[in-house]
Amino acid sequence: MAQTGYSINSTADDQYSDTTPLLKKEVEIIPGPVPPKCCSVRCNLAAMMFFGFAVVYGLRVNLSVAMVAMVNGTSNQSSPSSNFSNECPVPRHTLDNSSQSSEQPDGVPKYAWTPETQGWVLSAFFFGYLFTQIPGGYLSGRFGGKIFLGGGVLGTAALTLLTPLSAQFGAKWLFALRALEGFGEGVTFPAMMAMWARWAPPLERARLMTFSSAGSSFGAFVALPLTGFICQRLGWPAVFYSCGAVGCLWALFWFLLVSDEPRAHPRISDQEKDYIINSVGAQGTAHGWSVPVGSMAVSLPLWSIIMSQMCSNWSYYTLLTSLPIYMDTILHFDLQQNSLLSALPYLGGWLFAVGSGVLADNLLERELLSVTAVRKIFTFIGLFLPALFLVAVGFSGCSGALAVMFLTTSSTLGGVSAAGVYINQIDIAPRYAGMLLGITNTFGTIPGVLAPIVVGYLTKDHSVTGWRHVFWLSGAVSAFGAIFYVIFGTGKIQSWARIDQESETHIHS
Repeated sequence: MAQTGYSINSTADDQYSDTTPLLKKEVEIIPGPVPPKCCSVRCNLAAMMFFGFAVVYGLRVNLSVAMVAMVNGTSNQSSPSSNFSNECPVPRHTLDNSSQSSEQPDGVPKYAWTPETQGWVLSAFFFGYLFTQIPGGYLSGRFGGKIFLGGGVLGTAALTLLTPLSAQFGAKWLFALRALEGFGEGVTFPAMMAMWARWAPPLERARLMTFSSAGSSFGAFVALPLTGFICQRLGWPAVFYSCGAVGCLWALFWFLLVSDEPRAHPRISDQEKDYIINSVGAQGTAHGWSVPVGSMAVSLPLWSIIMSQMCSNWSYYTLLTSLPIYMDTILHFDLQQNSLLSALPYLGGWLFAVGSGVLADNLLERELLSVTAVRKIFTFIGLFLPALFLVAVGFSGCSGALAVMFLTTSSTLGGVSAAGVYINQIDIAPRYAGMLLGITNTFGTIPGVLAPIVVGYLTKDHSVTGWRHVFWLSGAVSAFGAIFYVIFGTGKIQSWARIDQESETHIHS
């Protein structure tokens, strides 16, 4: 049977070159039809991941909107509107709507938590998220990512159901619960990367991976306004009960329909299975118990990914956790307006992330650019240009229209980086991609811990100046990450990533 696949037959000198395109230097195309993408098992896997990440990001961001309904302003407030900025005028309809939208059904509690306490609670998720990234990536690369991705979503969803109970016990209990949720969810993205190392043909990597991970932006886009609606209609506890139930339902379908690798899937066609196995080659197999940790630790291309992701995530997590509070205290949007406008930036980011993946693969297929050039261009556009618009938000003052426009433009352009640095791990070390994502995501989660806390302290007086400093800091950090990656990033497979492959290459050839 004729196949379209890839066999590794490059010389030692070719292995580390990055001429146009890199992938053709490393592989030889075997003539034959490419299995259709539509309704293929690999595309179905991308769809399942898309909805899975939509669920986990819904579970992650729902607290940021619900917090507006959970908290009765700040401690010792005398009026419902005293948490507003005194610098920006509060429209009369906003005062009227805020008193109505903040009302909760009988028996639903509200808490007098200070901005600093809110910042700590919002950052709690990331304290747990830090600790399971690297173990999750390592174990997913060794045993497969199905159980870790599905189990991470299921565990987070189940814990979410306990949120109202923990809040009643106090902020410290809610902090602990959110940290446990982060602990469970930390394995999901490394598991995704480990699975795509076995499932994604090289010339389809960007579109498959950007589509699946774009579920995070889609989840935030849907969850933010939906959370506001549920809070207003049913009370904030219903948010966590409904989101937790959806996560448990998704996990059921995941475990029934998904397999770790093409060889194990019961419903895949022989044509598609052979195409995937031959195209990913030896790099699509599990790595051993030992990994080249020392070489990874001194790898400059890996550190370029780490630094750029940390810088990008600072602004991303700042908006993810604190934007509804900015919409409430400075721009004075009511709860429904708040949740809808907070979600708007993620719509553009989702669309641009998916589009960037398709465009990146097309550039490689047509041999227009090398992998390194593609990753650097998409990363620069996705980090540096959004930084400029974040700085512009700081100049928007009390203008809600300008602030929303700049924030939406910034997040929309940020989606372009999905086809850049965020999938670069699979370029430089396909076989260890899961563990590398665990490493980069561990460092990338540090801003998730620090950013809400910093925002809480910078904005404790609810001033426009404080929020201006928040946006300027985010823009500066993001711009630095773009420049650092452009200087030191690469799309070449690293020598330490080929060590275990060399003996298998002869067998595969």
